[in-house]
Amino acid sequence: MASSSKKVIYAALIGNGLISITKFFAAFFTGSAAMMSEGIHSVVDTGNQLLLLLGLKKAKKPADKEFPFGHGKEIYFWSFVVAIMIFAVGAGISIYEGIHSLSDPHPIENPLINYIVLGLAMVFEGFAWYFAWKEFNAARGERGYYEAVRKEKNPTTFVVLFEDTAAMLGLVVAFIGIGLGQITGLHFFDGIASIIIGLILGCTAAWLAYETKGLLIGESADKEIIKGIHAIASDHDAIIKVNEALTMHMGPEYILVNISVDFSDSLGVSTLENDISRITKEIKTQFPLVKRVFIEAEDASEH
Repeated sequence: MASSSKKVIYAALIGNGLISITKFFAAFFTGSAAMMSEGIHSVVDTGNQLLLLLGLKKAKKPADKEFPFGHGKEIYFWSFVVAIMIFAVGAGISIYEGIHSLSDPHPIENPLINYIVLGLAMVFEGFAWYFAWKEFNAARGERGYYEAVRKEKNPTTFVVLFEDTAAMLGLVVAFIGIGLGQITGLHFFDGIASIIIGLILGCTAAWLAYETKGLLIGESADKEIIKGIHAIASDHDAIIKVNEALTMHMGPEYILVNISVDFSDSLGVSTLENDISRITKEIKTQFPLVKRVFIEAEDASEH
């Protein structure tokens, strides 16, 4: 999964790097605020890809005394930083550029350059979007799109897709804004387009922050996994009742499990140890993402 995530990020990184250069070139020669906003957008996206790659690298660090459960949540932290970057830098500067353009509207010089650059940007961005969409669909499985985003534990899968989708929408808005300004002679359309691009980025950032916040705080595993863990523990005669099965994602591929159970009072220490060992092994075998299992003995009446 990490390997395929990297491919998506590298595709977006290369695409955004090439796009940002062409957009700034066009903005410099035409004076378009919408194109300048798009250039800033692409630079922010390029920086975001680097942050996601940094998160994937740090998440691979092995567990140590200071971080006994590993560093898997690094990818959640850096995904959250990406959302803040999109909001603070991308959306903020785009809206500022739009307002500045509205206060002093001016005609766009050589608009043909903008159309050529926007066309190239759509091609580059389209390839990056396709890779992100393909990876997201593979991870989605049979789930619906909204459910897939809500339940996906690897944020790079949807962060890159959201970024690329926002980028494609921004390109369309920039194209329409520049076109309307040229057709009508009303130069404020360029500034309005820049503001709309900023709003698109702001909404994207807010949604990404909302989704990654839960992962960063500590989301549970999918309901099917929890139900399966509960069933495995309940299937052992040594256990009278499973009080609860608590799970937490310590990373996209690391689930921590804590089970509270009421053991039979007639069990000896040796039998108890063997049953705990078997339960742990069965859970890890059926659910490979489960890396650590803690079983807590607790009387059902006291729970």
